[in-house]
Amino acid sequence: MLKKIESRCSSKEESTTEEKVNVVSELRLEYPLVILLQISGLAKSVYYYTLSKTDKDDKNKEIIDKIKEIFINNKERYGYRRITLELRNQGYNVNHKKVYRIMVKLGLKPLKRNKRKYSSYKGTVGKIADNLIERDFNADKPNKKWYTDATEFNLRGEKCYLSPILDGFNGEVVSYNTSKSPNLEQINDMLNKAFDKNTNLDGLIFHSDQGWQYQHQSYQQRLKNNGIKQSMSRKGNSMDNGMMENFFGILKTEMFYDQEDNYKTFDDLIKAIDDYINYYNYDRIKVKLKGLSPVNYRLQSSN
Repeated sequence: MLKKIESRCSSKEESTTEEKVNVVSELRLEYPLVILLQISGLAKSVYYYTLSKTDKDDKNKEIIDKIKEIFINNKERYGYRRITLELRNQGYNVNHKKVYRIMVKLGLKPLKRNKRKYSSYKGTVGKIADNLIERDFNADKPNKKWYTDATEFNLRGEKCYLSPILDGFNGEVVSYNTSKSPNLEQINDMLNKAFDKNTNLDGLIFHSDQGWQYQHQSYQQRLKNNGIKQSMSRKGNSMDNGMMENFFGILKTEMFYDQEDNYKTFDDLIKAIDDYINYYNYDRIKVKLKGLSPVNYRLQSSN
């Protein structure tokens, strides 16, 4: 029996410390630790130190695998802050600095934004509303502040226009419309969907830029009929509508820029926009929402 132990737990120099520790750990259930350490030539302190280091490496591997999984599942959209929050949501108590170091080491870089902007401004063609928001975008409750704008997708010469409404409470997309033409029909459909879901909007501030459609009399009358206060950015001040600027930047970076080849047809692009907005509302967590998605944050806040 002693020879058997010696053959497995040799103290030969060519056997690494880690190998000896692995053998000792395997045989501990059958033989006293003191004998195994004596035969292997391991000091007790060295054995326990190496064992703890191995356990730590195993835990790091689990975290590394989780980081890669989260990064891939979210299509390379998450940076280290959002991945840290998602790890915590899954029960891993890990520091954001550690996540950052691991991501740098693995070469995991989130998609970068491409700055190209569509503008629907055509001069003063109707009534210009005052800026009631003044860059104070946040709201303490849903349906207190809404934001809208339009953006253009150019898919190999074929253009698609997206017109959404965002809630200042949680950044949730309240409603939206995709169209081949940026017209009043698109805006009316967006409003119809929003008003069908939200009936009591009295006192709501609805902010936009000075695009022609928001100056149109029919648009302004619909807001007035629902007790909504219209607000507009100052001319040439895109950051006055910064909430929409930020949303469009995120959306295009995460599902369109440098990914155009994924969409063979116009319908493919429309479906991708639909899928992304659903993902954005229900699954994409935000740092400012305490690691929750917009919908989950709203639901939790209502309890």
